[in-house]
Amino acid sequence: MEAKELRELSLDELDAKGTELRSELFNARVRKATGQLENTALLGALRKNVARVETILREKRGADQ
Repeated sequence: MEAKELRELSLDELDAKGTELRSELFNARVRKATGQLENTALLGALRKNVARVETILREKRGADQ
């Protein structure tokens, strides 16, 4: 997911997206630990997406104050 797409979302939508991505990351980590994850690059991509969402949330919350 690109930052441009994320910036168009509201704060509530960004919170929901962040929760969804963190859950997906957790599930991917569990699958990796049990040997069921074939695409290990998915872990890095999910981590970067979580960071993007957190960064944009911080930007938007800072702009509101």
